[in-house]
Amino acid sequence: MGGHGGLFLGFRHQDVFGACGSMSGGVDIRPFPDNWKMSNVLGKQSEYPDNWEKHTVMNQLHLLTPNSIKIIFDCGIEDFFYDVNVKLHNELLYRNIPHEFISRPGKHNWPYWNNAVKYQALFFADFFSSVQKDKNSSY
Repeated sequence: MGGHGGLFLGFRHQDVFGACGSMSGGVDIRPFPDNWKMSNVLGKQSEYPDNWEKHTVMNQLHLLTPNSIKIIFDCGIEDFFYDVNVKLHNELLYRNIPHEFISRPGKHNWPYWNNAVKYQALFFADFFSSVQKDKNSSY
């Protein structure tokens, strides 16, 4: 659940992180209550629904301040997380939260991620370059 964690931590700690990203992330964990042993941490969804509501990226959007954090996420159109990523993209658009969303052919596998990481690396390189330029111009 690295993609979920990357966005979850970024959204909740905009004071610490300037950018965050996800590749093929489970950005909404609620549709998957029986997967990845999440109930070992959150409790069974049927018994502890509030835990599941509080710990999904989709319910952290109210914390976002436009332009406070750079956001990138992507997902292959054949990935089982594709629908929740599109839902996140549409909700960010609705809330006028700037972000980069990339969707292209691919599944939840290494061939997809080996390609996707190139775009993520470029995004973060550009981010850190702009931070450095801002820092240098303030002197």
